[in-house]
Amino acid sequence: LEHLEEVAKVLQHPRVYAFLHVPVQSGSDSVLGEMKREYCRKDFEHVVDLLRSRVPGLTIATDIICGFPTETEQDFEETMTLCEKYQFPILFINQFFPRPGTPAAKIERIPANLVKKRTKRLTDLFYSYEPYAEREGQLYTVLVTEISHDKLHYVGHNKSYEQVLLPMRKNLLGTRVRVRITSSSKFSMMGEILDEEQEWTRCANTKQTQLETSSSSSSSRRERYVGIALVVGAVAFLLQLLVRLLNQ
Repeated sequence: LEHLEEVAKVLQHPRVYAFLHVPVQSGSDSVLGEMKREYCRKDFEHVVDLLRSRVPGLTIATDIICGFPTETEQDFEETMTLCEKYQFPILFINQFFPRPGTPAAKIERIPANLVKKRTKRLTDLFYSYEPYAEREGQLYTVLVTEISHDKLHYVGHNKSYEQVLLPMRKNLLGTRVRVRITSSSKFSMMGEILDEEQEWTRCANTKQTQLETSSSSSSSRRERYVGIALVVGAVAFLLQLLVRLLNQ
């Protein structure tokens, strides 16, 4: 907690995604204590509140475990209120599974049907809000990093590491482009490219040229080093030969 200001400064850097994964696991202090976590709900809320205030557009992802053996209905309600309060755009929901050798594995488990019920309630809450619903028309600069699972789009990420789907264009992968959001879904936004093709193509070509130049420079350096080594070896051989002649 004492390093939050430094963390905020790092996340503010233009070359760093404003994204942080902070797994809280539960919104109940009682459950967190049973899990042997070294923090409480108030600590987690302090982290989220401070970083969100310091880093505009910060994306925070978290994890929740449903059905920990000691989790009561009240404990679960506290988890629900935490998730409802912050409406995390990325929420990993897991059901408790006993890990052999841990204290929790020895505790009697909650009935499976109750765990499923709680998991469904939390999942329904997660799908009840749309983090990107009002983004249409907004402009972003995105870094294009990969191809989507359906192979129909390129995937780019803005400063907040939010996913933006783009049309498949030649030389687009690995470049930065300006986009306008045209639509959104629960997990991503769809964007249209604003830059002229030659602008982002030139970026790609520039990168290729830099790679070729770097490769050429490395090759030249290796040749120079080999040449120097040969000269040094020849001089050493001649000196040894001269010493032998003088000793005869």
